[in-house]
Amino acid sequence: MPAPAAAPAPTPAPAPAAAPAAKGVVSAEARRRRLIAAAFLLPALVLLGALVVHPIGYSLYRSFFDRSGDTFVGGDNYREILSDDTIRTALKNTALWVVFAPATATALGLIFAVLTERVRWGTAFKLLVFMPMAISMLAAGIIFRLVYDHDPDRGVANAVWVGVHDTFAESSAFPKARPGRDSPLADAGGGAFITRDPVRAGTPVLLPLVGVAPEALPDGTRTAGRSNAVPGKVTGTVWQDFTRGGGGAANVVDPTEQGFAGMRIEAVKDGRVVDTATAAADGTFTLSAKADGALLRLPAANFREAYAGVQWLGPALVTPAVIGAYVWMWAGFAMVLIGAGLAAVPRELLEAARVDGANEWQVFRRITVPLLAPVLAVVLVTLVINVMKIFDLVFVIAPGAVQDDANVLALQLYRTSFGTDADPGLGSAIAVLLLVLVIPVMLVNIRRLRREGSR
Repeated sequence: MPAPAAAPAPTPAPAPAAAPAAKGVVSAEARRRRLIAAAFLLPALVLLGALVVHPIGYSLYRSFFDRSGDTFVGGDNYREILSDDTIRTALKNTALWVVFAPATATALGLIFAVLTERVRWGTAFKLLVFMPMAISMLAAGIIFRLVYDHDPDRGVANAVWVGVHDTFAESSAFPKARPGRDSPLADAGGGAFITRDPVRAGTPVLLPLVGVAPEALPDGTRTAGRSNAVPGKVTGTVWQDFTRGGGGAANVVDPTEQGFAGMRIEAVKDGRVVDTATAAADGTFTLSAKADGALLRLPAANFREAYAGVQWLGPALVTPAVIGAYVWMWAGFAMVLIGAGLAAVPRELLEAARVDGANEWQVFRRITVPLLAPVLAVVLVTLVINVMKIFDLVFVIAPGAVQDDANVLALQLYRTSFGTDADPGLGSAIAVLLLVLVIPVMLVNIRRLRREGSR
C-alpha cells in the first residue's frame, strides 16, 4: 500500500501584537524625557531671552531712530559713526587694543609658563603673576591711576623713571632761582645769567639770587659766608638774597641768608670759558688769576627744571599705559592656561629633540610652540573677545582731559547713551557695531571648539 501523505507543516502563529504597544511606550518615555529637559531649560531660556536676545533686538530696532525715538532715520546713526572724530578715535584705539593687548598677554603667559617649569620656586611665581586676576577691574584701575601719577612722590612709575634719570643726569637744585632787584647779574640767554661788569682779582664778587624756597635748598647748605679778598684770585659768594620773615638789605649777605652750595660758576673772556669753580656749602667760591677781567656766568645747567618724569596719562601714552595695566591683570590668566597645556606635552619629544642636538631655543620654537598652538589659540581668541568690550580700565585710569584720546568703543557707547546729552539712537548703533565686530571672533572660537571636540 502506498505510504500515507505527510501532514502539512503547521502555519506559524502570527507575532504577538505587543510591538506597536512597546513602540508607543518608548515614544511616551521619550516625550516625557524631552518635557523634563525642557522644564529644566525653560528658566535659562527665559533669562537668555530677557537679558540677551531682547536687548539685542531692541538695540537693533532703536538704532534706526533719532535721539527722541520718535523719528525713523534709517542708517543715519551708522553714517555718523564713520563721520564723528571721537567715534573714529574709539575705533582706532579698539583696533590697537585687539592687536597688541591679547598678543602681549599671551606672549608673556607663554614665557612665564615655560620658564617657571625650570625653577624650584615656580609655583610661588605663578601665584604672584596670577594674583592680579583676583582684583576687580575697578580696583586695578584705581591702583594704576596712582602708579601712573605724574608726581614722582606719588606715582611709582615716575618715581622709578626719575630715579634712573637722575642717576645719570642729576637735576638742578635751583630751578626757580633768578636775579633779584638791582642785581649785578643780567640774563645771558638760554637760561644762564652773567655779570654786567668784568670782575677783578682781589675784589670779592657778590652774586645774589632769589626765588628758591628755603626748604628746597640742597642738603648740607649753610649760612652764606662773606668771601675774603685774595691777591691774584677772584673770590665771591653766590647765595639766596632773601631773609625769612622780612628785613635784610638787597645785594648784601645778611646773617641768616643761605648759600647756594654746588652752584657752578664760569669765567668767560671773549666768549670762551677760561676758568670754572663750584660754590662751597656756604656759597663762597674762588677762581684763579685767569678770571681777572672776565665776566662771571652762571650756566643754564644750574637752573634746569627738575626732571619730573613721563606723562604716562598724557594724550600720547595713555592708551599704551592702560594696555599695560590690562596685561598686568591678564598675563596670569594666559600663563595658567598655557601651563596646563604645557603639562600635557609629551616630554619624550622634547628629550628626543635635545638628544638630536637641538638647543633650547630650537626646542621651544619648533616643538613646544607648535604643540601648544591649540591652547595659544584658545587664550588669544578669549582675550580678543575680552578686549573688544574693555570699558572699566579705560574709564577709571584715563583722566577726563584725555578720555577722548584713550577712548574705546565700549566707553564711547556708555558716554553716548547716558548723561545729560545722551543719544540712545546713536548709542544703540555703536552697540550693534560692537556686536558685529565680536560675532566673527566668537564664530571662529566655536568652530575651533567643535573641531577639537570631533578629534
